[in-house]
Amino acid sequence: MITNPLDKLPEILKKDLDSNLCVCNEVIKIDIIDAIADGAMSVEEVRRQTYATDGNGCCKKDVGRLIECIHGNVPEDSLS
Repeated sequence: MITNPLDKLPEILKKDLDSNLCVCNEVIKIDIIDAIADGAMSVEEVRRQTYATDGNGCCKKDVGRLIECIHGNVPEDSLS
C-alpha cells in the first residue's frame, strides 16, 4: 500500500480529484487513485474495485496513466 499516491503524480494529474474520471459509471478520480494505491496494478484490477472503465472504456488511457505514475509501470491492458 502506498502512503501518499499524490506525491507520485505530476501536478496536472492532481487536479480535479473530486471530478468524475469515469463518466459512464461516475467514478471520481481520487477513488481510482486510492484503488491503485491499495494495490491495483492494472486497468482490470481498477475496474473490479471501482467499476471505472466498465462503460465504453473512454477513460482506460487515463487510468493507465495513473497506474504508470503511481506504480512506475505501464500495464499491458492499459494500452488496448
